[in-house]
Formats: sequence, structure tokens, C-alpha cells
Amino acid sequence: MYVIGLTGGIGSGKSTVAQMLEGKGAALLSADAVGHEVYLLDQPAWREVVEAFGQRIVAQDGAIDRKKLGAIVFSDPEQLRRLNAITHPRMKEMMREKLEEERTRGARVAVLEAALLFDAGWDDLTDEVWVTMAPPEVAAARTAERSGLSLEEALARVKAQMSNEERAARSQVIIDTDCPLERTRKQVDEEWQRLLARLETPSARSGV
Repeated sequence: MYVIGLTGGIGSGKSTVAQMLEGKGAALLSADAVGHEVYLLDQPAWREVVEAFGQRIVAQDGAIDRKKLGAIVFSDPEQLRRLNAITHPRMKEMMREKLEEERTRGARVAVLEAALLFDAGWDDLTDEVWVTMAPPEVAAARTAERSGLSLEEALARVKAQMSNEERAARSQVIIDTDCPLERTRKQVDEEWQRLLARLETPSARSGV
């Protein structure tokens, strides 16, 4: 099974491209979904997070209140690093297991969609990386429109992330989303056909 890592900043069109790839038959694994799972009551990270941040983040039903936790970590970089040190390795193992499940099911191509693919060191789970890119102002406008944040708040979030240039330098495929949707779709179609052609060659195997 060949694994595409799909990354990009907030508002870059990553989820749209992920859906296009899923429509072509790729198995889709979202790091956001795994991120929700890692906080569940029966997961090992639950105990570690509660020990680190206290009972104040536990809701009445025993689940971690992500809003309360977010208020703590997003206002303090050190606390965010502390949380990431707990959750990122757990998430990586969960994603590794889910990719193996897709491999067992016989999937030919899987897509691991993760905004933090490089930041968290998850790119070694993939065979190549695709990145979605839009100018910071465009990404911020999209984010503000869908989230209710002000444009200034959205732009601050965009600029707090890894830059487009750094992501692009570490990726094999760049999808420009600062264009009409059909143009983005055409780019995905073309790159998908190139990928399938590579997979037909003897040397195109997982890990190469």
C-alpha cells in the first residue's frame, strides 16, 4: 500500500483535496479524527492528560473537556508543548495501526491528512507528501468565513503555523488552491494519474 501524506495550513483547502482523493478510491485517514479518539476515556492518553492538567479539564461524563483544555494550552506555548508531548506519539501509533488495517483490507493507496504532519514528525508514516497551498491572506479569509473569527485573528493563526515555503520544500507534490475549484481538481487529477503511473513500475513500492 502506498501512503500519501496530505498537509497544509488552516484554510489551505486540505480537506477539499482529501475528499477529491477519497473520491478516486484512496483510503482516507484524518489526523483530526484520531485526535478526537486519543482523548476518549478508554485511551491511555486520557489518564496522562488529566494527570498533567488536573481534574478541571474533566467534564461531568468523565470525558476531557476540549474547550477547557484548549483555553489552557493555546494561551501558553509551554503548556501546548506539554500536551503535544503526550498526545502526538499516541496519535502516531493509532495512525500507524489504522494504516495497517487499510493495508490488510487491500487498499492500494491511503491518504493521511494531517496539518501537523511535519511538526509532529508523522511524515515517516508516508511514502510521499502532498501539500495544499494558498497565500496567507486567502487562507485567513477562508478561515474567518467558516469559523466566526475576525480576519485579524484568523491571519494570526495562519502565520503562527509552519510557512508555505517550509512545507513546500519538504513535499513532493504542491497543489495550488488559490484558484477556481475546477483548477484545483485538475491538478489533483493530473497528480493522481502520475502516481498511478509510478505505481505500475516495479520500483514503486511502499517505503521507496
